[in-house]
Amino acid sequence: MQKVVLVGAGGKMGMRLTRNLRNSEYDVSYLEVNSDGIKRLEQMDLHTSNEDTVVPPADIVILAVPDVILGKVSKQIVPKMKAGAMVYTLDPACALAGQLFFRENLSYFIAHPSHPSVFNWEPTEAAQRDFFGGNLAKQAVVCALYKGPESEYPKGEHLAKIMYAPVYKAFRITAEQMGLLEPALVETLCSTLQVAVKEGLDIVIKKGVPAEAARAFLLGHLNIQLAVIYQELPGAVFSDAANKAITRAKPLLLKETWRRVFEPEDIKVQIQDITT
Repeated sequence: MQKVVLVGAGGKMGMRLTRNLRNSEYDVSYLEVNSDGIKRLEQMDLHTSNEDTVVPPADIVILAVPDVILGKVSKQIVPKMKAGAMVYTLDPACALAGQLFFRENLSYFIAHPSHPSVFNWEPTEAAQRDFFGGNLAKQAVVCALYKGPESEYPKGEHLAKIMYAPVYKAFRITAEQMGLLEPALVETLCSTLQVAVKEGLDIVIKKGVPAEAARAFLLGHLNIQLAVIYQELPGAVFSDAANKAITRAKPLLLKETWRRVFEPEDIKVQIQDITT
């Protein structure tokens, strides 16, 4: 039975992992310093361990803490790990920023959930409303062996499938490719555009459209737009009127330079913003 230490076990992300790891095949120890996090663990009949006791013999240490403190926490935890163990992070930002404490005799693995797709179909309403995943709704995960021998990859992917379960597929990519996905694609680009769409909804409501009607109209159109754009409806296309609107609006709404968010230098800036 492999020994796993979950650092930040009582935090937002840590609690999601704790739910899946507590009854898993692993021998799990939980580290948490925040009083609210400790209370959340106690409500699950779980207790925190002593760092100096559980980290040295651990086979895998999961650093489930916010990016802004991950570098600092890694400098505290990683030197205590035994040679041959695995450092496990939940996104690539700290590693790509060069802030993750590095040792040659350890392996480093990164695994991030894709979250349940908007096209998921789940058999129950509760599962359908599991928007984050890791509970009832199935999701994919992306995995990267950042440092270490190739033989370590299966161990990292197997853990990802358990702590993010239910997982229908694990994709192996590089840490750099993960950075293209997050922050560049899903946060810098997609989240920003969705915030703008929500601001548009607020504007039409202020202009007199009933809020319930406006929300229903927008979300219904988002559903069909996504289905058409991502080819969930083979052969379906936008209407001529919609295509004309897109052609006119794109240069009005987006600068010609928007694609630079996917360039390495800009991604470095995005990651620095996240980790500092």
